[in-house]
Amino acid sequence: MTSNFLLGILSNVCGRYTISSPRKIVSEILGSDDDSAVEARYNVAPTQDAPVIVADTNGARLLTHMRWGLVPHWATNSDVGLAMINARAETAAYKPSFAESFRQRRCIVPADGFYEWQRKSGGRQPYLLRLQGGEPFTFAGLWDVWRGPNGTLLKTFTILTTTSNAVVEAIHGRMPVILGRQRCGEWLTTGSNVGTLTGLCAPYPAAAMETIPVSTYVNNVRHDSLECMQPVRLRTSSSLL
Repeated sequence: MTSNFLLGILSNVCGRYTISSPRKIVSEILGSDDDSAVEARYNVAPTQDAPVIVADTNGARLLTHMRWGLVPHWATNSDVGLAMINARAETAAYKPSFAESFRQRRCIVPADGFYEWQRKSGGRQPYLLRLQGGEPFTFAGLWDVWRGPNGTLLKTFTILTTTSNAVVEAIHGRMPVILGRQRCGEWLTTGSNVGTLTGLCAPYPAAAMETIPVSTYVNNVRHDSLECMQPVRLRTSSSLL
């Protein structure tokens, strides 16, 4: 894993997230007690497979796994996926890479936290951002299927982003689109009306979120353990005196 690759991830709006309580996520989002298809993850990173939920023609939610980093079906190779782990909600409906998926292939991505890095004089400080109490939620996503030269099919997804709320703004100017329970169903089953879909992508209420400083242990994509989420005490100017 090269340093350039790591820096590229750190510069994205939403470049890592957590699925630390799969049983709770499956129960509340899928309405099922069977969490065998979802494993606990503490540092989901681009190019990795992750659980994604889509709707069938009857509106029923189906759990599947896809690779993070959308590869349009018309792409000449799959490398473009790394540059498309996020899509701006304001423009996705008009960008060639995302427009068709925005109208026809939407998904929700289960999670219970995500990481952002704040620039500071000593480097970048990672934070875990989540709903109060660590409640599960979903990101608004898009997906597509790419056929490789040998005929194999690759399913991929991207996470939509929007302007930051007051909590996230102190760390990053944008944030992933977090959907409340009612909007999950709307996002999956709404038709192709761009205005309606874009309206579902408003910033999540700041009062419902919290930020937790964590150690730089999370910076390494090879680290995927509970240690990634452990809070740390930030050093202040007074503590240095």
